[in-house]
Amino acid sequence: MQLDSKAQALDWAPPLEGQDATAAVEWLLQFATRHQASDVHLHMDREGCRVQFRLDGVLTHVGTLPAEAAKLILGRVKYLSKLKTYVESLPQDGRIAADEVGLASDVRVSTYPTVTGEKLVLRLFYEEHQLALNQLGFSTDVREALEQQLGIRAGMILLTGPAGSGKTTTIYALLQRLLEIDSCHVITVEDPVERVIPGIMQTEIDLERGLTFAKALKHLLRQDPQVLVIGEIRDEETAAIALRASMTGHLVIATLHAGSCRGVVERLNALSDDSNLVASQLRLILNQRLVRKLCADCSGKGCTACFGSGLRGRVPFLEMLRLDEANQGAIEAKQLAKLEPGLSFEQSRENLLGQALTTEAEINRHLHL
Repeated sequence: MQLDSKAQALDWAPPLEGQDATAAVEWLLQFATRHQASDVHLHMDREGCRVQFRLDGVLTHVGTLPAEAAKLILGRVKYLSKLKTYVESLPQDGRIAADEVGLASDVRVSTYPTVTGEKLVLRLFYEEHQLALNQLGFSTDVREALEQQLGIRAGMILLTGPAGSGKTTTIYALLQRLLEIDSCHVITVEDPVERVIPGIMQTEIDLERGLTFAKALKHLLRQDPQVLVIGEIRDEETAAIALRASMTGHLVIATLHAGSCRGVVERLNALSDDSNLVASQLRLILNQRLVRKLCADCSGKGCTACFGSGLRGRVPFLEMLRLDEANQGAIEAKQLAKLEPGLSFEQSRENLLGQALTTEAEINRHLHL
């Protein structure tokens, strides 16, 4: 079993004596949980299985499992996930029940074939990560803008940002806040459902059975929702349904893939082909990243707690566009260069650096995502 310096800092020592796969899988997941890894990557190659953790958004190599032990461990993970253990040439998706491995939440499992062997990614969830809106680290202005829009049961709130930027965490915090403000009928369509929220009707799409975002939304609008949450607006049909729902007295909260607030408008215009409708229904766009914070234990100098990086934990780095009359006019006139975010990335950078929460290099790393 090979170790690197970070593996030693993590005190990596899986119980492989006797090749007990059951004990090794439980140890691996509980070990990853102790270090707050969001994902565990297990990748077979000719020498064994490389193990990596995603820590604060950064993939970190922690060690290598011997080939024979790794095969047993991967087989055990697939068995617990109710996947076909003998299938290695096709992708599979499953879920491990929390009580099977002594965790507080289920583990999502994805397998994928590669030329050097099978790759498994295990997504971990944490109860304490179900943050309230006032715990997300947003500025007062951003939080108040979101709260105000939640009180208006119409229009659209759109979130964008790369994978791992905290969009789902923000949406779940908005849903929790909605339930606190007023009991209302909230329906979500997600891919997949990452956390179950009591009091909310949550739906998971299933492409194999033909349940797409668009098909689910068509039927869910007949379920008398007041608030609709769409995991992602990906196509013209979903965009049309979302816009129509917001126009007919529903608050729509959704994500849409784009690189900026202006890019969200461009993308939605391209999907809907009706800039006036987009202008009338968009209320607020949040483009977010999560940048690593200076380690509180060493003030950025590097220590064992942050594995020598000087960075530990994360804080939001945002731009926000509210659709006031001037911005709506710019969309209607198709003059998107005139769109003015109320909070720009530059202002967010100044706020974070001014409070000594992170480094300029860390911010620059996220500006091009």
